[in-house]
Amino acid sequence: MLQDVLEIPGALHAVLISADGLQMSRTKDLGRDDADKAAAAVSGLQSLSRSVAFFCGESNVNWRQTLIEFDGGWVFLNAAGGGSYLAVAASVEVDMGKITYRMQQLVSRLGKAMATGLREGTVTAHD
Repeated sequence: MLQDVLEIPGALHAVLISADGLQMSRTKDLGRDDADKAAAAVSGLQSLSRSVAFFCGESNVNWRQTLIEFDGGWVFLNAAGGGSYLAVAASVEVDMGKITYRMQQLVSRLGKAMATGLREGTVTAHD
C-alpha cells in the first residue's frame, strides 16, 4: 500500500512507523537501514510536535501532521491511527495538496487494514 503514495510526482520514499518508533513497512526503493534511521528520527519529531500542542491555545489537542521543509525537499509526517504514523519524503517539486490528500487516503486504508482481525482458521505463531 505504501507504494501508492509514490505515484504522486515528486514523492520519493514512505515509511510506516509504529508507536514506539520502529519501522513497520517501507517503500521498496528505501533500504532497511535508511528506513530504520528515518523511523527513529521522525519518532522524535512527532514527540516534539506533540509537546507544543499547548501553543495552539488548548492543552488537549491531538497532533495530526508535522511538515518539515529543506532546501531540497519536504518531509511529511502524519498520524496513522493506533499511535502509528506515516512519513513521506518528497522533492521540492511535489504538489503539496496532492501528496497530503494521497497520504490521508493511505492512512485511512492502513487504519482499516491494521484494524482487521484474523480470519477464522488462520494459524498464528502461537498455535
